Amino acid sequence: MTVLADSALAQLIDGKQIAAAVRAEVKAAVDARLADGKRRPALRVVLVGDNPASQSYVRGKKRAGEEVGIDAETLLYPADLPQDELLAVIDQLNKDPEVDGILVQLPLPDHVDEEQVILAIDPAKDVDGFHPVSVGRLALGQSGFEPCTPAGIVEMLQRCGIETSGRDAVIVGRSNIVGRPMASLLLRRGLDATVTVCHSRTHDLPAHTRRADILIAAIGRPNFITADMVKPGAAVIDVGINRVDDATRERGYRLVGDVDFEAVREVAGWITPVPGGVGPMTIAMLLQNTLRAADARA
Repeated sequence: MTVLADSALAQLIDGKQIAAAVRAEVKAAVDARLADGKRRPALRVVLVGDNPASQSYVRGKKRAGEEVGIDAETLLYPADLPQDELLAVIDQLNKDPEVDGILVQLPLPDHVDEEQVILAIDPAKDVDGFHPVSVGRLALGQSGFEPCTPAGIVEMLQRCGIETSGRDAVIVGRSNIVGRPMASLLLRRGLDATVTVCHSRTHDLPAHTRRADILIAAIGRPNFITADMVKPGAAVIDVGINRVDDATRERGYRLVGDVDFEAVREVAGWITPVPGGVGPMTIAMLLQNTLRAADARA
């Protein structure tokens, strides 16, 4: 295996195709559970408010869960739901022996303390991988629930045969959802990358990105990573999903990533599209985590 490719245009890392393979594996495992007389894995997604993007994500999670045989139910609550009532909902789900995974869709309304909500989730049901117990296990290299987006990126790299051991991996973005856990995953024994985490205060950012064999962009700025910031032949993973105005589209906008896709694909060895790259993998890994939670509880 090699981390570099020689084609004139970067090879496309098809997140939809890889996610479909992961979902097929989860479905086969769920079918085997049912054949053994075990109950169906159960996921509960809690959505507070009517954020359109959150509603879309939740619908996708529910649909994907049903396709693989997971009992995926969404619990909808108004935006003004008091925090203590939300915590009571989580407590009830924690105690329910028929529920394996709990996901509270973020962001939450301003009056709700997200940290308190995440802390309230039973770590054994933390299929999002955001609880401090999950984060601590990841940092220590122990087994536990991995955040779905970083886990999906690792899955893509491995299934595409992109070598990580000893390679320079540069992550642009240090969020608790992607950047930080991504670094912990890539440092794990077996992946063994040499990891640099960059952010808005990094001096001479292009100097760091140009030496990356694996470049992961998760900064939330449209087309931020340009071709002159990329090492020839590198694997470029674009986590960003940004709306930009486009009068030619019916909705008046289009989705782009944090990477200038058309320009960078002429330099990189591999590249993920937006949409259709990292996004489908995030949901696939959520399903995988829910199955793992059910197996552990059994």
